[in-house]
Formats: sequence, structure tokens, C-alpha cells
Amino acid sequence: MTHIAVLDIGKTNAKLVLVHSATLAEIAMVTRPNTVLLGPPYPHYDLDGLWAFFASGLRDFHARFGIDAISITTHGAAAVLLDANGNLAAPMLDYEHSGPDDLAAAYNALRPDFAVTGSARLPMGLNLGAQLFWLLQNDPSLRGRTAYVLTYPQYWGWRLTGQMACDVCSLGCHTDLWNPWAGAFSPLVQDLGLAGKFAAPRAPSEILGTLRGDIASALGLPQGIPVAVGIHDSNASLYPYLLAQEPPFSVVSSGTWTVSMAIGGAQVALDSARDVLVNVGGLGQAVPSARFMGGREFDLIAAGETSVPSGPDRAHVLANQIAILPAAVPLSGPFAGQTLHWTQPPQTGGEKMAALAWYLALMTRTCLDLIGARGPVIVEGPLGSNADYLDMLAAQSDGAVQVAKAGTGTTGGAVCLITGHAPSHLAQPWPVPKDAVQMQEYAQKWRNMAQARRS
Repeated sequence: MTHIAVLDIGKTNAKLVLVHSATLAEIAMVTRPNTVLLGPPYPHYDLDGLWAFFASGLRDFHARFGIDAISITTHGAAAVLLDANGNLAAPMLDYEHSGPDDLAAAYNALRPDFAVTGSARLPMGLNLGAQLFWLLQNDPSLRGRTAYVLTYPQYWGWRLTGQMACDVCSLGCHTDLWNPWAGAFSPLVQDLGLAGKFAAPRAPSEILGTLRGDIASALGLPQGIPVAVGIHDSNASLYPYLLAQEPPFSVVSSGTWTVSMAIGGAQVALDSARDVLVNVGGLGQAVPSARFMGGREFDLIAAGETSVPSGPDRAHVLANQIAILPAAVPLSGPFAGQTLHWTQPPQTGGEKMAALAWYLALMTRTCLDLIGARGPVIVEGPLGSNADYLDMLAAQSDGAVQVAKAGTGTTGGAVCLITGHAPSHLAQPWPVPKDAVQMQEYAQKWRNMAQARRS
């Protein structure tokens, strides 16, 4: 199999990418916003719009290059409820809708402890269990209408193949619904009255099925194209390294969320109050993880600024401790509840962008420390192209920083589900900056100030 098409749905954007299976090189890509429809009955995703987008792209890619297989990766905290006829039992709730917070007390009394699920208690609908609880409470007829619950990657797999499943990575993504150590559903599934309605959990690398005949005919694709079960996107970024790299190491998957995942790390007590959780890796193992909304914070703080920092910009920021204290998104991350604060305002756009990059690196390092990360730190996604971010992270990381060679780890990982192997030399080292000592001093002052604000 040479050409693998990947449906890649992030929280902010969706894309269809055609990837060369041996090199993970991207041959073609189309993108669109992951649109949220405001309602009624509540903010929900435009699934039909996404389907039309993917169908058009698959038709075009096959006509131009040929498609040999299809894989899928999506954001977490997401599932689709279907009725007995396979239609939506309810629109797919946007996990950033605040509705579930209205029932927080009742849900908190129901959800299992962190020790059972590895799921931190998160706001809005970031715990999938909280979404389902809110939906069921607000529509008493929904439970009866719901025949099947599919985690999000497998909803697209079902539309492509007609076969149903859940994947263990999506079930293990702070849902409250899964015990990552036992590899089984948590008691919450029974307590929600959804026992027997979740599709069977499967490994993301299994083949879900082949492309439905009517879909293949409509899109001009050949019969029999295999479709992988699919995977949660941060775990897609991790998956190639699970196949190819010896632990200990950690992977930082960046996008709307910046998620740090430690493999073979030190044994540390995981603090769920700091957005630390246990993911489930593509091979089924429990993976200590910590995260914050790095991409969202970048957009909010940059506010359209695009200046590239100069040497004098960086020197002035270092010398004057011009720093951002967390957090621009105060509902999540290791400093949840804190609000953004500049130690002093930057004088130029370049100073602003240098301080922003360093802020994101220091937040990342905080996450890595919270999960006991050891060994090299591999950066995937957009932050892998931000030199100032990488410099500050390298100055703080004894185990060295590496940058993924692929432009985005999610699509590459999704391809590896199909091939079963990862190319060698997935990442290249990033050098320690010349002014590492001064950056370490800056970082220590930042940590002291950030911690003092938490106290």
C-alpha cells in the first residue's frame, strides 16, 4: 500500500491528507474549519458538512493519485449517538459548550474516582461522561432512542464501512468511562444507563472493514479499500514512537491542545487538579499525560501579531524578565484558575512573540515535569517549527529536545496504523541555545512567580 488517505479532525480544523506510506511524506492536503453550529438545540458539530468535504476530497485524491487505504484520527472528548436505524439520535455536542457545568454537582456525585479512570475532572464537556450525563438529563427520551454509542474516529469509520467500534485511545481520553489499567469500561457506563450500547472497544490499528460498495461507487474508488479503526489525535502523534523508539522518552503533541505524554518516565504522583491524566496509548498501555490549550493560548495572546523576534528583542526580554504568567485559557492546564498577567508590557511585536514562545515552552516543561518525563522530548506539530519555543524548551530539558521530521504527527501516526511500522529517524535533535544559562535563570524566575500565584 503506497497512498494512505487520512481523515484528520482537530478541534479547530479538519483536513484530508494523502500520505506516502513508506516515508510519511504528505502528497496532497485539503482543509476546512471544523465548524460548530450554534443550534438549536445546542452548539454542535457540522457532521454533514464534514462528510461532504471528505467525500469530495477522497474523490479528487483518488482521481489524481490513487488511494490504497484510509485511516482516521480525531480530537477526543467526543462521541456520536445513533438510533437503531443508524441515524443521529442527537446532534454531536461541542465539548466547549458550558451546559454540562450546570449539572456539575450531580455529575460529580456519579463519576468514578481518578484512581479508577485516570480522568481529571474537567470543565464544560471535556469529560465525555459529563457530556452524556447532560444530554441524557436534558432529553429524557434520548436514552431510549440511543441504540449505539461510537467514539468519534469510529463514527467516520462507520460511515465509510458500515462497521461499528470504539477505539481504546478515544475511550481513555479523560472520558471517565474507561479504566486504563484494566482495559475495560468504568462503572459510569452502567450508571448512565448505557451498558451494552457502546460499540465494542478495538485496537486502533485493527482494520475496521472495507469501504462500502455504494460509497466506493459514488466516489469512484475501487471496491475493497481497507479502513483502519482509527485513533485519538494526540495518541496518533505518539504512536510512531511507540513502534520505533526505546523508552524513556516523551512526546509533545501540539495543535489546539499541547499534550505531553511520558513513556518510561519516573514514577510520580499524578495531580489531577493540574490537568494531569492517564491516556491510553495505541498499544493499549496507560500513558501519564498533561496538557494545556497551547494553540488556543497562542492565538489569544498573539492577537494577530506575526513579527519574528530579532536578537535585540530576545536580549531585551531576557534582561528585563518580560514574561507571561498563566493562563490565557484559565479553565484548563496546570495553572487552571489563574488569569494571564504580563510582568511588564513588551515594547515591540518581536518582544511579544519571543515572550509568548517562551511562555508556551515553560508551560510545556511544567507539564513534562508533572508526569515524570525522562529522556528525549520529541515535539510534534506546529510548535516544532517555532525556533524560540524550541530554544527555551531545550534550555530546560536535560534529556535533549528533538523535532519531528513530519509536518504533523497526527497524520503520520494514523498512517502507521495501516502499515504497522514507522520509519527510522523520525525526529532530529535541536541544539541547546548559546544563551541557555540566561534562559534557565529566566525560567526559574518564571516558575517562582507562577507558583507563587497558585499559592
